[in-house]
Amino acid sequence: MKRALLLFGHPDQDTFNHRLAAGYASGFRAGGGGVERIDLASLSFDPILHHGYRVPQPLEPDLVRAREAIEAADHLVWVFPTYWASPPALVRGFVDRLFLPGWAFSFGPESSLPKGLLAGRSARVITTMDTPGWWYTAVSHRCLHRSFGSATLAFCGLSPVAFTAFHGVRDLGEAGRARAASRAQQLGRRDARASGRRLLPKLSSAAA
Repeated sequence: MKRALLLFGHPDQDTFNHRLAAGYASGFRAGGGGVERIDLASLSFDPILHHGYRVPQPLEPDLVRAREAIEAADHLVWVFPTYWASPPALVRGFVDRLFLPGWAFSFGPESSLPKGLLAGRSARVITTMDTPGWWYTAVSHRCLHRSFGSATLAFCGLSPVAFTAFHGVRDLGEAGRARAASRAQQLGRRDARASGRRLLPKLSSAAA
């Protein structure tokens, strides 16, 4: 059974994002997969990486558990709103603290290019934004795809990384939201049935 870990990046449960996350999870289970969900806002951790990578910063227990859940997953699903053309601070802080060298990626002496240590897992990003699709592409140059998709998830070895963005949410009526939730459910079912990559041997957890 394909195992998905849904990382929900909105602190408010009564939102369109929650509806999309629930729809995707329902579809993934209907497709024969299993889903574990982590609401990032429920975790207790300091989102600030105070000394960069220069000084080790011990992981809080909630981050250790999240790391173990990522290790056990075949597929990571991120659901969050796009703020200022980037993930919310909640998501960014989670990534800053947890996706560390030695666990998520590494630089070896044999190459100047990084090695993604989360290889063997796929990912999907589901995000909402008020920005129209044409503006996001023509003016913002699909910046979230580049920064979070390519420079974060793919950088750490996740592949393939699929994006689903719902644009113009501010003006989206109930009928449009219902269609979007149905699409999220269809995506979940399709992702569960897609031929999953086999996990590499269990990751060696970085020192907490």
